[in-house]
Amino acid sequence: MSECTDTEVRATLTHPREILPQPNHLEGQSSPYLLQHLYNPVDWYPWGDDAIEKARTENKPIFLSIGYSACHWCHVMERESFENASIALLLNEDFVSIKVDREELPDVDDVYMTFVQAYTGSGGWPLTAFLTPDLKPFFGGTYFPPDDNQGRPGFAHILTRIADLWRDEQAQVIANAQHIVEQLRDNTAPIIPDDTTLDKDLVDDAARDLLNSFDRKWGGFGDAPKFPSGASIQILLRQFHRTGEQPLLDAASHTLDRMAYGGIYDQLGGGFARYSVDDQWLVPHFEKMLYDNALLVPAYLDAWQLTGNPEYARIVRETLDYVMRDMTDESGGFCAAEDADSEGVEGKFYVWDKQEIESLLDADSAGLIKAFYGTSDYGNFEGHNILHVPVPPATFAAEHNYDLDALWSQLEAPRQALLARREQRIHPGKDQKVLASWNGLMIAAFARAAQVLDDSRYRDAAVRAAGFIRDEMLDGTALLHVYCGGAQKIPGYVDDYAAVAIAMTDVYEATSDASWLHLAGELIDAMLARFHDNATNTFFLTTSAHSNLYMRPQPTYDGAVPSGNSLATMAMLRLSYYLDRADWRTLAIDALGAGSDMMKQAPRGFMNQLLTVDYHLHPPAEIAILGCGAEADAMRRVVNSTFVPNRILVAADSAIDLPLLQGKEMIDGKPTAFVCRNYACQLPVTTPDALAEQLRSLL
Repeated sequence: MSECTDTEVRATLTHPREILPQPNHLEGQSSPYLLQHLYNPVDWYPWGDDAIEKARTENKPIFLSIGYSACHWCHVMERESFENASIALLLNEDFVSIKVDREELPDVDDVYMTFVQAYTGSGGWPLTAFLTPDLKPFFGGTYFPPDDNQGRPGFAHILTRIADLWRDEQAQVIANAQHIVEQLRDNTAPIIPDDTTLDKDLVDDAARDLLNSFDRKWGGFGDAPKFPSGASIQILLRQFHRTGEQPLLDAASHTLDRMAYGGIYDQLGGGFARYSVDDQWLVPHFEKMLYDNALLVPAYLDAWQLTGNPEYARIVRETLDYVMRDMTDESGGFCAAEDADSEGVEGKFYVWDKQEIESLLDADSAGLIKAFYGTSDYGNFEGHNILHVPVPPATFAAEHNYDLDALWSQLEAPRQALLARREQRIHPGKDQKVLASWNGLMIAAFARAAQVLDDSRYRDAAVRAAGFIRDEMLDGTALLHVYCGGAQKIPGYVDDYAAVAIAMTDVYEATSDASWLHLAGELIDAMLARFHDNATNTFFLTTSAHSNLYMRPQPTYDGAVPSGNSLATMAMLRLSYYLDRADWRTLAIDALGAGSDMMKQAPRGFMNQLLTVDYHLHPPAEIAILGCGAEADAMRRVVNSTFVPNRILVAADSAIDLPLLQGKEMIDGKPTAFVCRNYACQLPVTTPDALAEQLRSLL
């Protein structure tokens, strides 16, 4: 496993000094984000007892700064303020400064982000909060410029004012902090609605809400900035599949197309950036997060199964090939993120000048590339060109007298030449830590793609990463949250257990190795023992082994990453069918019911949870295939190429001890398929064509 070492940090500092000062208290940390701040003049501490005890002993307020390694504005605030000697002096004299990697400590981030959002009306990173020594917040925000600007106080001004308040009005500050905490506890406590009914109106209304906010010109939902949402697309595709209402498919496919052809998608290297700053998906915030790509792959796979559009399969392949090439550690785990910046400049690694393209390629190839990817003399981003596809490939091919396959063939060599040249540039920083939850999402994406695209490379990648999690991040049934620098640390959170359980289930489907399925079941039992709240039927983010914060978060809102409750309910519901665990199904349905009011009021905030509701309302088709050989493989391919939402697949050479295979036997020794739903089974069949016909009848 690659290590996140002090030597690497010295070599990759965004703004390296000629002579580095002595390291601060972040020395010895494994987080790449914390190590980026190791040589700041700010006397940073990691979150922990040493910093908290220092604040209490010296009676100083805590300055808490939370970010992550790929965060552009975190880098800006570091350059402007944390590398500023005069600001560092203010912090070192009057505060205890704590730096937190929000990906390592999501509970700390969740608690103080909740405060900042309530306090300011918005949130984001870098997250800035000021706390009493007993960790209660009293002032906060996000990015602050170093100096006063247009009537807004700068960071230095704020530090001076807060230091004065703490010295002169400390009792009032502490009283205010206590009041804030009490309000936050009251406002965030789960409330179980009187009516926990789950009906199809929940998903129907969510789909209508998406259509009402759909941008018919550029795709996506709502205004800029635009964030990709794989779950929203999946909701629309499922609704279209059941109703045949064309606007649902149009909204889903138009959004998928616009994202795939925009600058948010890396047209040369594959993979999606975190979001688009404009409404056209053209100018991305260039950081690439593992979770975004993991969550978009299933949406494109669903669309490929439903429409047969080969462009969707291409995007999946390019995205997963990017992850295998650039985001996979030598031991098989997946790295967390790639930075937006290189050489201190956002997007520098990705953009092109027209002259550079012309100098690299022959005239015909350069002309084709420039036309296809919409380049110009003046560019589309700060005088440079973000490659995008302004005209859909099929339309471009027709306009230029190409067959579509011939067009892609003609583009291949110059695209590879550009990619090879780009590889010679200074790369953005990479956050090499392996997070269990994000790896679970990506393992599931690889395993599903292996099945749908019938590609053994993706199956092997999923198995290798799953094996790494099992062997390096799991001690019995105790899952660890992060691996970096050769160190496994931090007890797993609820989303770690749930995402990895889902991943192991998908790896089972891709391999038919039942050991993965049983491991998933063990993780579900461990998750319930550690995180389930019997009083509310929901899940805590943390166990008692995590940080002793002023409240124990129970996040249900689906942000960029599905909430722990979303993942936990989906994991339990899916596994309940594989392993015949009605108790898990009941708990999952109860948890969904607890959030029914919130899903009704704000469906856009619960799209992943609504996918689980959909799974409950439309129970899975249970497909079992017994036998081996070419005919059995052909049956698997039929299942995997057909859009059957919420299906589960059990396949084995002969009957094994799994509930869905009990009592089933091959007919006349031939590979045999069984299709069941809602406790009713169709007649077993022995040919791929007969199986395909049964799958088509499932609506």
